[in-house]
Amino acid sequence: MLPHINFAESNINFLGHRKMAVMISVILVLVSIALLATRGLNFGVDFTGGTLVEVGYPQAVELDPIRQQLADNDFERATVQYFGTSRDVLIRLPPRVDDPDQAALSNEVLRALQAGGPEGVDLRRVEFVGPAVGEELREQGGLAMIYALFGILIYVAVRFEWRFAVGAVLALVHDVTLTLGFFALTQIEFDLAVLAAVLAVIGYSLNDTIVVYDRIRENFRILRKESTEFVMNNAVNKTLARTIVTSMTTLLVLVALFVLGGAALNNFAIALIVGVLIGTYSSIFIAAAAALMLGVDRKVLLPVKKEGAEEETP
Repeated sequence: MLPHINFAESNINFLGHRKMAVMISVILVLVSIALLATRGLNFGVDFTGGTLVEVGYPQAVELDPIRQQLADNDFERATVQYFGTSRDVLIRLPPRVDDPDQAALSNEVLRALQAGGPEGVDLRRVEFVGPAVGEELREQGGLAMIYALFGILIYVAVRFEWRFAVGAVLALVHDVTLTLGFFALTQIEFDLAVLAAVLAVIGYSLNDTIVVYDRIRENFRILRKESTEFVMNNAVNKTLARTIVTSMTTLLVLVALFVLGGAALNNFAIALIVGVLIGTYSSIFIAAAAALMLGVDRKVLLPVKKEGAEEETP
């Protein structure tokens, strides 16, 4: 029989290790920023501009011969990958300055593949994104993340307290930065689907953080004689079961999406898997620690006037 683990009765001293956790996070954030500054993100056609060509073959094909065919016809920078099955191939072409008619590139690619490869190659889809549009999408995507974080700052400040708001935003910036750092390290293509996944990670991580903060506020009303660190540590432990179960069920779906979803959803699933893992870590180790270091305590959440009014009640 598998051992039973009762997370609801756990009493792990998470905040006792907050200095080490914060130190690790700071190092990882600095490494991620360095990777983003030096290697940068491998932006897809959505952001850089270029042409995307989907072709189909009557039978399974190898990618290396296709890459060689394209290289022999002056398409050395083309990215070739399977799109679903080994008979469906997706080709991404960066913009070519020396060719003003970018849309005609798909016909050149088709001719190159028909001339040197198996018969029956079929052109199924062509998408073209101009450099100006790609740059605009990149800027708008960055603004979307900034607006989301700013909106979250206002919401949590109104819903809880400004120190909680700052702590939540710090945890979210931590999650987004590490996720982007992972993509800078691995050079996995960063497209609109991955950007959508990063925004989804912000929502997922915030949900976990709000649950922890709500429990902290409730604990301050119940555990009136305990220290601030004990109250926060108890809140993290009480929400641990919910955090782990939610993360595990979400990861099961995302792993299935990665394995069965095909090439079109691989990068999206990877971004969410990494983001959920990082978000779970920050909900347990970073969110409460950030609130504690920002000075959240009983006096902040339970004003003296309110307590005095309760004491005068017969």
